[in-house]
Amino acid sequence: MARSGVTYKDVQRAIDELLTRGDAPSVQKIREILGTGSFTTISEHLREWRQQREENRDVPPPRGMPAALQELAEGLWRQAQESANQALAHYREEADRKIEEAREAAADAHRQAEDARQRETALASHLAGTEQRLETLSAELATRQADNETLRKAEQRLATRLAEAESLLQRHRDEAARVADEHQQAMQAREAEHREKLTREEQRHESAETRLMALLDQARQERQAQEKAAAGREEQQEKRLARQESHLQEARARLAEEEKRHRETDWARRQAESLADTRHHEQALLQARIDEQKRHLEDQAQRVRSLEEQLHRCLWQTPTTKGNEAEGDTDDEEKSSEKREPTDDAQ
Repeated sequence: MARSGVTYKDVQRAIDELLTRGDAPSVQKIREILGTGSFTTISEHLREWRQQREENRDVPPPRGMPAALQELAEGLWRQAQESANQALAHYREEADRKIEEAREAAADAHRQAEDARQRETALASHLAGTEQRLETLSAELATRQADNETLRKAEQRLATRLAEAESLLQRHRDEAARVADEHQQAMQAREAEHREKLTREEQRHESAETRLMALLDQARQERQAQEKAAAGREEQQEKRLARQESHLQEARARLAEEEKRHRETDWARRQAESLADTRHHEQALLQARIDEQKRHLEDQAQRVRSLEEQLHRCLWQTPTTKGNEAEGDTDDEEKSSEKREPTDDAQ
């Protein structure tokens, strides 16, 4: 239903003015002349005017004129109708062809957009999986780094213990050397004392050879006992040194094992870092492909908008005529406008 404001007579006067100027009537041009009115109201009045025009198209001219003039007018009327029908058929074929091409292009663009959306969804899913794997690898790398730090601290503790063991071994060796020197000095002093005592005994008791021999045997026995005790102490020192050497070898073996584990952990860490760099590179490539797909979608959307604009211009643009054929071309434009009525209503 037409709304109040712009009446049918107002629209008819605007149409007559457009026809007088040689322009095809359209909703936009009528509204420009009227300066007011909604597109829906003007479109309904324009449709009504076209229906009335179509109903009166085949009405013959009045019979009150001379026969020759009436025959000439009828001939001109038939010629104008044939020309208008031919032009209308041509324009309709051209418009239908362009509409079909635009529809095919739009459908192709929609298909390409849907394919691009599916590829983008797949890429986004793959990117999410890659990011999740990267997070997992980052967590593993952090765990490996923590283990590496723990191993490094354990290595430092073992190195400290090894240094302490070597220092203790050196102290034991120094102690053994000192004890051996003291024993040697004691033996030398005891031997010197015995020799001195023996000399004194020989000087005082030259005739008491038996007693001297007994004293000499006693001294020899004491010396043997002392040497045996010293040998026992040396053997104990050597056993302690052997145990220290064994502990030192075990500490070195554990240190070598820790160094091996440290190298393996460092190799695993480098592998994880290399894999992380590879994942970052793959993520950059995926992002570049996504950006390229987005640009492609924008280009397709621009092409669709361009085709829609071309279709709009083709539906709204009508040819103008000159001279005596203005009335026939006006009828042609009216029929073309009837083909564009759904577009006018959409406006």
